Amino acid sequence: MERSDSDHRSRTLERRLSGGAESPRSSSSDSVPGDHSCDFEPALEFDDTELVHVVEGDMDLDNDKEAINPDSDLLESPMSEGLMEDNFEEILGTDPFRPDDLDEDEEENEDNRPEDEEADFSDIAQYGIIEIAGDDSYGRKVIVISACKLPSNKAFNHARFLRYLMHTLDQFVEADYTLVYFHYGLNSKNKLPLSWLWEAYKAFGRKYKKNLKALYLVHPTNFIRFVWKLFKPVISAKFGKKVMYVNYLHELKQHLHFDQLAIPKPVLEHDKKLLAATKNSKMTSSTSFHTNMPTFETQQFRVPISYIKEHNKGDVIPRVMRECIAYLDNDNALETEGIFRRSANTKIVQEVQSLFDEGKPVCFDDYGDIHVPAVILKTFLRELEEPILTFELYDEIMNFQELTSIEKLPVAKSLILHRLPEDNYEVMRYLFDFLAKVIDRSDLNKMTASNLAIVFGPNLLWAQDKQASLFSITKINHFTDFLLRHSDLIFTK
Repeated sequence: MERSDSDHRSRTLERRLSGGAESPRSSSSDSVPGDHSCDFEPALEFDDTELVHVVEGDMDLDNDKEAINPDSDLLESPMSEGLMEDNFEEILGTDPFRPDDLDEDEEENEDNRPEDEEADFSDIAQYGIIEIAGDDSYGRKVIVISACKLPSNKAFNHARFLRYLMHTLDQFVEADYTLVYFHYGLNSKNKLPLSWLWEAYKAFGRKYKKNLKALYLVHPTNFIRFVWKLFKPVISAKFGKKVMYVNYLHELKQHLHFDQLAIPKPVLEHDKKLLAATKNSKMTSSTSFHTNMPTFETQQFRVPISYIKEHNKGDVIPRVMRECIAYLDNDNALETEGIFRRSANTKIVQEVQSLFDEGKPVCFDDYGDIHVPAVILKTFLRELEEPILTFELYDEIMNFQELTSIEKLPVAKSLILHRLPEDNYEVMRYLFDFLAKVIDRSDLNKMTASNLAIVFGPNLLWAQDKQASLFSITKINHFTDFLLRHSDLIFTK
């Protein structure tokens, strides 16, 4: 009975998005409206003016400030009941819609399309709509989508953008990941059709939804709440718990490395205006996830390598690295599929971090999860005051990918053996000696050099005064991949 209800809700949503009646050809919930001659897009402007009159009567928008629940491992669903009336057709109208870019060629099954046809997405990538911002505070890749960077619909291929989005996500969705969506800047000229949103939701299969651990909707408006209500019949409650409204940028700091986020300037300016309007600027000006002042002499996280060495009896290898790697250096861990790809319970991660910082003993056996020390190791590297590859080498590593194959090995050796500070070199060698063992078991753990590069690259290097981007992350990962493949040659003095 439950399955039947779900099928009915899914077919109802398809009918509402297409503006027509249920198709008599199929009763499957998996069928997607494919006849674009009967597709309709509501006459809806994304500035939300058409929704305000409808929504204000059903919800108190001023009080709809969902907060992160620190006592829960899962993000609480921000979506309220009774958001809008159920008669979407009457509310939205039924103006016909047929996007010019959704032709028959674009409707092919993705699995049947040759890979080389999709290799070059430079025409879409140039807008910078999708960026990669390293890892969040729990060791998960962060993917940023900025609505303000969407170009005018008149010059934009929505179907191709969907394929580019999937192409980008495919590089990361085998591991746990986080999405950040900056909603500000979406308007009537660059809006994505609701039919496109439905196509996108259907295109993203189980692996995309399962490994997505958090979806932050930044600066939500009435339209975001409306879209949730529209799609709610086919969205599972489990997925809904991953969604979080973020009304102000500072709310992201406790979960993400805020200074590494690719936040567009218009979004930053919009946030300042919101804070000024609500008189919260004083409250948030001193709210930061990181601190430059160590709390304990034994502190391991968010301090320089030199500080750890000074308070570690001169041992340059930090305690947290020694204990995590020692725990993972065994057949069970090394043969665990997806090691370093998966996240861990956020409360446990925070608890273990605190134990290390306070100099207290940590027994990973107590947590029963091999991914806890794996996440702790990545988090430690990411939260160093300066990346282990140093800010000084950033520009040269950015240019490394353009070198010829003959030039790369001597340049890499020079950077690692001669340009890295001695302490950083010892930490890097200690880490890469262990990662070589992980690669040796890649037939079982599925963690090849390229997969490990994607996981560790953004934790080894980031810019001092620039936000992360897909462009920079790609170059960092390339350099990391090269180090992993040639570690026996590079880390030998």
